[in-house]
Amino acid sequence: MTGATDQPTISTLTLRHRIPDDWAAGPWAEVRPLIDGADVLKEVHPAGLAPSCREWTGPAESWPLAAAAEPRRVMITAPTCTPGCCGALYVTVRREGERAVWDGWENTGDITTVPMDFHFDAGQYDAELRRAAADRGWEEPVDTVARLLAEILTGSGWFERWGCVLTDVSPRREELGVPEELMDPEGVDVDFHQVSGTGERQAFYRYELYVLPGLPAEEQARRLADHILADDPRRTAEVRYG
Repeated sequence: MTGATDQPTISTLTLRHRIPDDWAAGPWAEVRPLIDGADVLKEVHPAGLAPSCREWTGPAESWPLAAAAEPRRVMITAPTCTPGCCGALYVTVRREGERAVWDGWENTGDITTVPMDFHFDAGQYDAELRRAAADRGWEEPVDTVARLLAEILTGSGWFERWGCVLTDVSPRREELGVPEELMDPEGVDVDFHQVSGTGERQAFYRYELYVLPGLPAEEQARRLADHILADDPRRTAEVRYG
């Protein structure tokens, strides 16, 4: 029996960027939590992906693992299909004094066991979240081009000018298991859709752009942006459906 004066063990959180094997289901790197150096989530939800690095681009309080006094239920790993299909792993994240606490686990997958509860030093925890959010060291050239292109297009207001909404900008990687002679070059996909006067989606479009080896990422992002910003995107992009 645990005594009233006993304190929970303080664990150390490390966040690692990892490009999923099935990149079509998750084109951006997941930000995977390791606890005391171990991937304890993989043991109970082996097929799950942690939240994408794109979910770490907003204000700190919106980051997936941000700990505040008000508890938050977080989907900490999700399947490559949907949570309703293969289940997901959830945890409640909260701040308790000088600690960040993970408890209230729920596993809706086939393996219904869950990790133990964890307590972290809040200072170390917050510092690791800030470090991971700013980390660009994991990026491959195609990731850097996609990130920079997304920043340019988001700030341009170009799609709104044509009654459209920019939906996504994501890297397109080489496909595993495809013979080299049949493999498409790496590139960036830009998705957007047109909206009606009442806000309804009318048509969906995509640019399938290519990244050239050897050119600086900043130059490539600007080159691709110039191509998109040169004309009505509804004329120069491929219609996906609608």
